[in-house]
Amino acid sequence: MWMTKKITEKVKKIRVSLLKDSASTNSKEAIELYDKSRFGELVSGKIQYSLLETAYLLEKGKIEVLENRKKITFSKLLEKIKKQDQDFPVKFKVFSDMRNRGYIIKTALKFGADFRVYEKGIKPGQDHAKWLLFPVHGNSRLTWYDLSAKTRVAHSTKKKLLIAIVDDEGDITYYEIGWLRP
Repeated sequence: MWMTKKITEKVKKIRVSLLKDSASTNSKEAIELYDKSRFGELVSGKIQYSLLETAYLLEKGKIEVLENRKKITFSKLLEKIKKQDQDFPVKFKVFSDMRNRGYIIKTALKFGADFRVYEKGIKPGQDHAKWLLFPVHGNSRLTWYDLSAKTRVAHSTKKKLLIAIVDDEGDITYYEIGWLRP
């Protein structure tokens, strides 16, 4: 008779300190996670996570977040972030969906977009992002002028434009938009 033994391995969570608009750590595990899947940015020997990355990793149980040396919960973190960015729930939904699909997604403020998205298998630094991504709620109004401006930003940075529309049920529809020459 075969017997199986359940092996439970306690995974050590990465401890990060919450800052105003990011989280930071200098743990060896965080650097390993960065090398493997490009969570965070390596800055002066430390890993710095965006608030989106922090929320995502906390929800996945990969990190624990400390604020003034006290652990905070996922819901408390979301509450704090929503005070800074009212569009955070929509951005977080899209960020999580893209990460769960295997894409590396980074902020793109310097490109005039919310996110830049890398092809599967491509890490930042190996090649350029393929898309600039703008998440919007289904009830939001997007004018032709807005759409044209976003398309121009994507075109001028040699990326494709991706619009993610999040409906009231949390479902996401993605549209890739580009220039068409007649």
